[in-house]
Amino acid sequence: MWFWEDFQEGHVASCGRYVVGREEIIAFAREYDPLPIHLDDAAAEATRLGGLSASGWHLCCILMRLADDGFLLNSDGLGSPGVDEVRFLRPVHPGTVLSLRREVLETRSSKSRPETGLVKFRFELLDTDGNVMMDLVGTVMFGRRNPGFRPI
Repeated sequence: MWFWEDFQEGHVASCGRYVVGREEIIAFAREYDPLPIHLDDAAAEATRLGGLSASGWHLCCILMRLADDGFLLNSDGLGSPGVDEVRFLRPVHPGTVLSLRREVLETRSSKSRPETGLVKFRFELLDTDGNVMMDLVGTVMFGRRNPGFRPI
């Protein structure tokens, strides 16, 4: 079980494997982001994306799945106060295999809720060549293992 105390600034870890499917891209786009670049091969080929590509919001969902499976489901996670930054850096085409890398940017104890700590992460979705396809900077709240402990 992961608690706030288990995260140290500068720590980097990777996890997961997710194959992005063509039908999944289209189904997500039909429901949530019906732009032609996510639905139609010919329309997508005519853009700088060079072919059918997953929606950035679809990538956010994949990132969340990998984070959940990789560590959040085995943590005392308490949600998130928000996301600071999301960048979609490269198009993700059908068949792309993604993994998640996370880096701890900052940790701090909550001033108003001593049983809670906050961890700011940079999450990156990487393809098999190590290219960063998207990144997201955001904070996750975790329960503290020792909420009454005050370092000197």
